[in-house]
Amino acid sequence: MPESALKNAENTQPQQEKTNLLGFSVSRLGDFFEQLGEKRFRATQVVKWIHQMGECDFEQMTNLSKSLREKLKQTAEVRLPEVVSCQDSSDGTRKWLIRVEGGSCIEMVYIPERDRGTLCVSSQIGCALDCSFCATGKQGFNRDLSAAEIIGQLWIAADSFDQFDTKAPRRVTNVVMMGMGEPLMNFDNVVDAMSLMLEDNAYGLSKRRVTLSTAGVVPALDKLADVTDVSLAISLHAPNDELRNELVPINRKYSLQQFIDSAKNYIDKMPDNRRKATVEYTLMDQVNDRSVHARELAVLLKDLPCKINLIPFNPFPGTEYRRVTNTALDRFRDILQGEGYTVTVRTTRGDDIAAACGQLAGEVNDRTKRQQRYKSKLASAEETPVKILD
Repeated sequence: MPESALKNAENTQPQQEKTNLLGFSVSRLGDFFEQLGEKRFRATQVVKWIHQMGECDFEQMTNLSKSLREKLKQTAEVRLPEVVSCQDSSDGTRKWLIRVEGGSCIEMVYIPERDRGTLCVSSQIGCALDCSFCATGKQGFNRDLSAAEIIGQLWIAADSFDQFDTKAPRRVTNVVMMGMGEPLMNFDNVVDAMSLMLEDNAYGLSKRRVTLSTAGVVPALDKLADVTDVSLAISLHAPNDELRNELVPINRKYSLQQFIDSAKNYIDKMPDNRRKATVEYTLMDQVNDRSVHARELAVLLKDLPCKINLIPFNPFPGTEYRRVTNTALDRFRDILQGEGYTVTVRTTRGDDIAAACGQLAGEVNDRTKRQQRYKSKLASAEETPVKILD
């Protein structure tokens, strides 16, 4: 074969895909180094470089030998998701649109408060659960995010606030797995990402400052306590099965009582007996905001160590639901407080940039056709002529 043809043949050979180390836990990275014939302690060094110092270039990891750095350059990379846009709200909330592999985009939100800065992180592209009051569900579903795509969101936020500078104040103090998607339907990747959030050699967040929110994937919640003890939030939104079947369709598979029992088992397994679950309850006008609903909720939660977070519904285009009135919100809160519960009301933040709870939509290459059906429904509603009565 002529030399020129040989070179062309070599150039057309597929290059070996490099391993993205961004989402590797210390343990998994230790296994990777053993496969390279290196010592496991190198994993701790590299995790520090990536997640404490924000360094993605192996050549700059100066406490690694030159030969190891060269080996890493040949076999591995630290590949971050792409930031498409970043918007700041008038109240200080920040929202990122982030493109992941395959072309879809997810959203992530940072909410600053007086004593903390909370990052709301996505776990899936879209969501398979299709809760009726959530904009994310109307986008349909594409796929689970990898551990790298999940922890990459925290890396992006930390970099955005210069948090890798040891002299800079820590802006992100809390993380909630409460963005796009149902975290427990992406169990392994979410657990791996949370392990890096808690890892002392990475982000070093307290288990009280990392919260997983679930709408009730009971089998996965049953095994969660075996692998982590992060804080738990349960998305309830209704005090009885009949109403919750309409609002949160997964309830048809796992009932409210099954969900509550599973949450109680998780809390009971925590080493600290002061831990409580947070009950998330989105209030919608004349849907789930009546006094009878508050009293039902008080009875339902009587055996679960919990605090209750009431969330006024945040409208999005095409929704049929309306925001709860202040009168109904106050009445609902007062009934629960009268029954002895600790109750907070979530302040609406970032609604001027569609970053409030329930408004995250992103750009989903939907595999379920749900997005198409929803858009068709909206178009039909707009085209329907209004009858004028004489």
